Amino acid sequence: MGCWKQEKSNTWTFPTLILCLYGFLYMMKPSEPFLTPYLTGPDKNLTTDEVTNQIFPVWTYSYLALLFPVFLITDYVRYKPVLLLQGISFIITWLLLLFAHGVVAMQVVEFFYGMVTATEVAYYAYIYSVVSTDRYQRVTSYCRSITLVAATVAAVLGQLLVSLAGVSYFHLNAITLASVSLAFVCSFFLPMPQKSMFFHRKDGSESLPGPDKVVARVSSDRPPSCREDKSSVCADRAPPPEQQADSPKAQNHMLRVLVQLSKDLRDCYSSRKLLYWSLWWALATAGFNQVLNYVQVLWDFRAPSHSSAVYNGAVEAIATFLSSVTSFLVQYMKINWDLFGELALGIFSAIDAGSLFLMHFTANIWACYTSYLIFKACYMLLITIATFQIAVNLSIERYALMFGFNNFIALLIQTILTVVVVDSRGLGLDVVIQFLLYGSYFAVIAGIFLIRSVCMLVSSKCKRKISRSYKEHLNHAEHGSKEQIVTGYTTRL
Repeated sequence: MGCWKQEKSNTWTFPTLILCLYGFLYMMKPSEPFLTPYLTGPDKNLTTDEVTNQIFPVWTYSYLALLFPVFLITDYVRYKPVLLLQGISFIITWLLLLFAHGVVAMQVVEFFYGMVTATEVAYYAYIYSVVSTDRYQRVTSYCRSITLVAATVAAVLGQLLVSLAGVSYFHLNAITLASVSLAFVCSFFLPMPQKSMFFHRKDGSESLPGPDKVVARVSSDRPPSCREDKSSVCADRAPPPEQQADSPKAQNHMLRVLVQLSKDLRDCYSSRKLLYWSLWWALATAGFNQVLNYVQVLWDFRAPSHSSAVYNGAVEAIATFLSSVTSFLVQYMKINWDLFGELALGIFSAIDAGSLFLMHFTANIWACYTSYLIFKACYMLLITIATFQIAVNLSIERYALMFGFNNFIALLIQTILTVVVVDSRGLGLDVVIQFLLYGSYFAVIAGIFLIRSVCMLVSSKCKRKISRSYKEHLNHAEHGSKEQIVTGYTTRL
């Protein structure tokens, strides 16, 4: 066991360093805040309606189609091949964005960007397969922090280049292509994991803990028979993943894993607490992604890029910074989330709804920018709380599974919104009316959770009152058996 720990200690730094470098480079996209001005400007010469109703919806559809198969394939091939696929998709996306023209070509761009976002699961899952469980929290912090830093730096850089140096949107996209190409090169240096969460576990028959059993995220994921001094022996006995894949029982193993995953999902959602947090996660994430997808179109409508100064990069940088601050502050909130969590979901969802309504009704671009900052900060605060509330009740395997399924449901809802509201084959509404509907959508979410929170608080108050009354009755009772006390208390009630 000592040798195993020493080996893990010596090997975790290199893959973490390479993965952080990869994350920084693939998030270093200074052109991203200026995508809509680039598409509607002289470089591509597309109309706002073409961008909104024909091009952007393709990303949602391709993301939905790819998410579930990519989730399974990612675990089966052990992450690194999917990271390589993500790098290739990045390069194809920006090559087409730079040199292709027309609506169809930009739809192909959106398809490959859907591949990029679908394969993003490999980035956060990879590290758990190459480091010991006692380092999960640290490396997760590193990987998430570096992506936030990169996004902020990219947005600031893009804004400075556009506003001060007069760099064209075309050259911003060229810088992005160079950055994602370097990220692709970095992915080759990642070591190939020898295990994964589901298909290549140390013990495929190991059952995952139930949702009612609180399991810390840093708890060991090795089977009981492989702990303590037996760990090295079990590791030696376990056949390598390649041998398992070539075995005639490989298909049966895959079927058993899929059955186990379905049972785990059923057990996770049987917990009412996890069910409601996941419900908010799916509903709010669908609306959040929809807003992010079309907010640049709204900004371009309020202040056309061909006649106004564009500050999209500065706004995105501030929004990312505020999001990181609000996420960081969650750890200092000493609140009974079981009792007041849904109240917080309702209140901040109502603030999000108000921000979106303001974006619809105001014609002032600075009011739109401010509303977006409030909207994104509130969402990031709540998603951090939701992530924590779900994670503390699950093992790392079940958390990854629930995270993926919640995002799949969110994407399904987002697809319905896109088909009905945005797509030219649906209502094809203009972007201003869209934000009125998105505000109404978040108002419904706020209403659901505010009503539930009021019911919970009233129920909790009644229970405390009955409990206090029962204790007072016991304290004043001087004679009689226990049965008589209970009978008298029942009669009193």
